[in-house]
Amino acid sequence: MEVAIKGASVKKVRGMDYIMLALTAFGGLGMEMLYAYLLEPLVYGCGMQDWNTWQRILHWIITCITWGFMAWYTVKSAKKDCGFDLFEKSEPIKLWQWGAAIGCAVICLSSTYMDWGGVKFLIEFQRLGALKFTFQYIYYLFEVVLFMLIIVYGQKAFELWFQKVNIPYGGIVVALTWGMAHWLTKGSLAAGLYTAFGGFCFGVVYLLLNRNIKWTYAFLCIMFIL
Repeated sequence: MEVAIKGASVKKVRGMDYIMLALTAFGGLGMEMLYAYLLEPLVYGCGMQDWNTWQRILHWIITCITWGFMAWYTVKSAKKDCGFDLFEKSEPIKLWQWGAAIGCAVICLSSTYMDWGGVKFLIEFQRLGALKFTFQYIYYLFEVVLFMLIIVYGQKAFELWFQKVNIPYGGIVVALTWGMAHWLTKGSLAAGLYTAFGGFCFGVVYLLLNRNIKWTYAFLCIMFIL
């Protein structure tokens, strides 16, 4: 595949270019581990489990700033180096696609309800209180941006390699990366598999919504946060 990039000669864009963008977004997510398990414990003199309210809020703020920068960087790089505009106009979404996307959302929300034993955001509000709940959910909004970008770039990479556009490659990529990360950080294979399943569903929704990034983000927020 070749794309003309303004101010430069025509260059050949490879699947590896998009995989590197996906891994950059994944690396951005991983930066939180560096903060939480190495840098911040050195500064605060205690592990994450012993942080007070303001230490935890500061962690979320620093993480969101990092994630916001990494998202901006990959989106800018994709447009500059690959000629890919994340916000390009998509095809109209058909009624059956809306129905299938809503069905995926219902499946994810149902599994979350069973996993938490109730409505997740209500349980977290009761557990965290209004202040921490607000900052944690802002943090979730930024997290959705980055794993959505892993889906987008992973999808582009494998489509270039295999020339098929109706397979949720992006969902597979985010399941393997984001899901494995949850397995390692949570110390639970079940948590990793649960996250991987959710990531795959997110990739399916991205295709069902014809790669419309705004609607995809809205759906992924609902599916992941609620």
